[in-house]
Amino acid sequence: MTTLRFSKMHGLGNDYVVIDESEGTVIPEDKKSGVVEQLCRRGFSIGADGVIFVSPSDLAPIKFRIFNSDGSEAEMCGNGIRCFAKFIYENKVVEEETLEVETLGGIKTLELNVVEGKVVSTRVDMGPASFFAREIPMNTDKEEFLDGELDVGGMKFTLTTVNVGNPHAVIFTDDLEEVDLGEVGPLIECHPAFPERINVHFVRIISPGEVEMITWERGAGFTLACGTGATSVALAGYRLGHLDRDVQVHLPGGDLKISVYHGEGKLGAFMEGGATMVFDGIMEIDLGP
Repeated sequence: MTTLRFSKMHGLGNDYVVIDESEGTVIPEDKKSGVVEQLCRRGFSIGADGVIFVSPSDLAPIKFRIFNSDGSEAEMCGNGIRCFAKFIYENKVVEEETLEVETLGGIKTLELNVVEGKVVSTRVDMGPASFFAREIPMNTDKEEFLDGELDVGGMKFTLTTVNVGNPHAVIFTDDLEEVDLGEVGPLIECHPAFPERINVHFVRIISPGEVEMITWERGAGFTLACGTGATSVALAGYRLGHLDRDVQVHLPGGDLKISVYHGEGKLGAFMEGGATMVFDGIMEIDLGP
């Protein structure tokens, strides 16, 4: 048995187990996926949408790793990286209010808003986005899939795909109440058009500067919030001419502010929001042979 020290955190209800491996491996690499599934199993363990590992980096002061509840490793997570920022600063892993963080989705720049030693919000430069289908990736003859029609089990959906470090499908609709997310979410996530699966978002536009959205997250299912998803929604809406550069995004778990910018020949965005430390814990875990 191994003694595991962890923190439970959430960003707008998107909850994570955080494990500090900055000074050494806690969960062996070949055990990580299985342990993540075990830890995330609600009612039988801690329960979470995913597990965050604080890891050493050769490219930046620190590395962010995020695993979905099904044990798959994701490239990036907007809510997760805000939890990560709060954890590393308040636990004195990296005591910088502006820093770069390595992720599988590239290097991200974080600006921490610190009040009396506590991180009250984090602004993340999500970097340049890509609308190229080959970079989603998506199987299509279109160079970009913008407001394109996709047949999903006989149902037609008009969607836009964008990669913001991980892949997203954005679907604008007039009525979120009519969306059966539990049915269509997994069908779109696992559609043959998306060889690496995809995150799915249904969005209602309130005004050019305000939207509400619901999410079916790749590898996790329904989530109360998705930071990269909110970013993708703002970028897709701006690209299609539906939204302004600054957008308030209402998610079931709370609100995020997204600001679109032009950079490196591509559109990019800043995401700003908070994170909450729920509790620290210790548990015994069997890593097997």
